[in-house]
Amino acid sequence: MEQKKILYIAQEITPYLDETPMGSFARLLPQIVQEAGDDVRVFMPKYGTINERRHQLHEVIRLSGMNLVINDVDMPLIVKVASIQKERMQVYFIDNDEYFKQEDAFDDQGKLYADNDERCIFFAKGIIETVKKLNWSPDLIHIQGWLGALLPLYLQTYCKEEPIFQHTKVITCFLREPFTGSLDEGILEKIAFDEITPDQAPELKEPNSMNLIKLASRYSDGVTTLRGTLPQEAISYITSLGKPFLCEENIETTCKSYPQFYKEVMGK
Repeated sequence: MEQKKILYIAQEITPYLDETPMGSFARLLPQIVQEAGDDVRVFMPKYGTINERRHQLHEVIRLSGMNLVINDVDMPLIVKVASIQKERMQVYFIDNDEYFKQEDAFDDQGKLYADNDERCIFFAKGIIETVKKLNWSPDLIHIQGWLGALLPLYLQTYCKEEPIFQHTKVITCFLREPFTGSLDEGILEKIAFDEITPDQAPELKEPNSMNLIKLASRYSDGVTTLRGTLPQEAISYITSLGKPFLCEENIETTCKSYPQFYKEVMGK
């Protein structure tokens, strides 16, 4: 079987943060796919709570050093890497001292950080620019976590002419219930700096969790979730798109179903 290049985008991965079902899944799935013979890369944010010494992170100078324009401000992109030794799997970390100094996406009261919209933009653009520098053209990008929700949009607009992504398919996976609250309502003005128009992302007029789900699903080639995670409104919308949709009972059955689902999404 022909080896595929698969890029995993995760909001959190065990062991770099406290263990959660989502973090464990983000570690297990790439491992299974890599052991099956495919070429795997894994990306996640480098939160301030990650212990760089313990996990042996180091900066990749050749991938760092550029500035990304976020809301008309140059923000430095830092790329670090570490290895999960047992699985021999490399994890790349998208870092910026302003956006990822906090832990995860919520404060200790469970509220969204005020700059989460800009963090989403920076994360999407940071992934794109890093992959371009790696000169590694993924056949499939598998996104887990709402922090990567803008990546499908950016791949289809911001870098739609970029040769390295011309044949890339995208899957978005929803493993958690929608969050409460909303991103900054100025997000449409901020993505306009990347020549993305309101007509291309009308969901962001009200950038709440449900609309992020709809936006990511609309720009993805396939969608997955666990039964009972998403409300019926989201399920109805996703199924109305007529795209490949995988909804399993638990993580174990989902992992077993992914090889066939990947073939369906990639048309092979």
